[in-house]
Amino acid sequence: MAETKGRGGVPRRMLFERDEELLLFDSMLDDLCGRAGEGSAPNGGLLAIAGSAGLGKTTLVAEVRRKAAARGCTLLAARGSEQEEGVAFHVVRQLVQPVLAATSEEEHRKILGSWYDIVAPAVGLVAGKSGVAPDPQGVRDGLDWLVTRFAVQYAPVVLVVDDAHWADEETLAWLTSFALRAADLPLLIVVAYRPEELPRHAAEFRRLATRHGSRPLDLSPFTPAAVSDLVRDVLGEGGDELFARECWALTAGNPYEAVELVARIRDRGIKPQYANATELRELASAVRGNGLIERLERLGPSAFRLTWAVAVLGTDARREMAAGVAGLGVEEMADAVGKLRDARILAEQSDDHPDRLDFFHPLVGTAVYRAIPSAMRVAMHGQAAFAVSEAGLGATSAARHILEMHPENDRWAVRQLRAAARDYLRPVPRTRPGAVWPAPCANHPPWRSAPKSSSNSAARRS
Repeated sequence: MAETKGRGGVPRRMLFERDEELLLFDSMLDDLCGRAGEGSAPNGGLLAIAGSAGLGKTTLVAEVRRKAAARGCTLLAARGSEQEEGVAFHVVRQLVQPVLAATSEEEHRKILGSWYDIVAPAVGLVAGKSGVAPDPQGVRDGLDWLVTRFAVQYAPVVLVVDDAHWADEETLAWLTSFALRAADLPLLIVVAYRPEELPRHAAEFRRLATRHGSRPLDLSPFTPAAVSDLVRDVLGEGGDELFARECWALTAGNPYEAVELVARIRDRGIKPQYANATELRELASAVRGNGLIERLERLGPSAFRLTWAVAVLGTDARREMAAGVAGLGVEEMADAVGKLRDARILAEQSDDHPDRLDFFHPLVGTAVYRAIPSAMRVAMHGQAAFAVSEAGLGATSAARHILEMHPENDRWAVRQLRAAARDYLRPVPRTRPGAVWPAPCANHPPWRSAPKSSSNSAARRS
């Protein structure tokens, strides 16, 4: 079992009945990093984690990232967003931008060679040139090249995509074709997704693990014994088995709901005795759906508006932008963020992205977004469109918000949509660009196979 503590010492994420999964992670990281004392060459691979909402995919992904960082691996991490599925290459940009941001435009041109004018707009390094039509197939080829170079130059590399069922179509298509090369690189690719929510266009992605010679790691709900361990771990040894069994029954063993229910029990100071089991049903309802929204309302209007803003902005929810969309001042913002983190609505500050606001769990973000009144949601998307444009995130990022509003007679909105359309509707030229292969690392041989080619929809600006 692994555990991390949140604000006030409340357990935030726990791993019960995941020993086999953790052993598999360790084994794959051993293969990637080379087994100590054996002098073995590093071997990459693919790990697919599948499971319904709340079964612990995000917690396992966080554990993979923690273990990889402890081994000195380079991390490329991203996650899909329910509101950003239609934004081309949105997930790819999350993967590569942090590495590219540390180098100059001159270095970008050196790395990408003739692919620069095609790939740079797709990953948000530059704005796309008006009237210029990059090769969508070239974008895929260029991304193959770019990530291959990363894998060689920064080896060993762990590439993680969480909530891949919400990844944009362009990223999924690229990842599906590129992942088959992972075994030939010092690269471990980890994808986590809900199988029942994969879109129709992800049929090849669904078969990715099988094509790679393995099978998805299918997660199961907690057993009654795991929930009993959870109750004792959080509430102490004084609880009885019937109380723990009731906790399991109310959550059907869903790890997210079980952890949140026990945290609510702790917050209320309820003794874990079966005589108090009648109080559990109300607490269980507060973990999900309308109960979650009612709990949010009790935190006050500022906190409530902030959650709306974060839900609308999605993975673009930087602190300053969210404050602007929510209409909060500096003090109000700080107070709202503190309350929401204490309540396990917003996640703690990330070391990787200290300025970004994320929900504690994707289920929370989904519930909040769906609870926003339709008129308010339209208005907030309008504010978000302007905010992301002002932040320099590009026409396509703004366009996804504009499509949710009513921009009649708004010339600015029309210009943004036309710019975004130019990024999507690109003809394919006949020539295929090239680039200079990277020098081999001292510890790894050069990788001689050429990047794979396959067509995809075109690059977009960020």
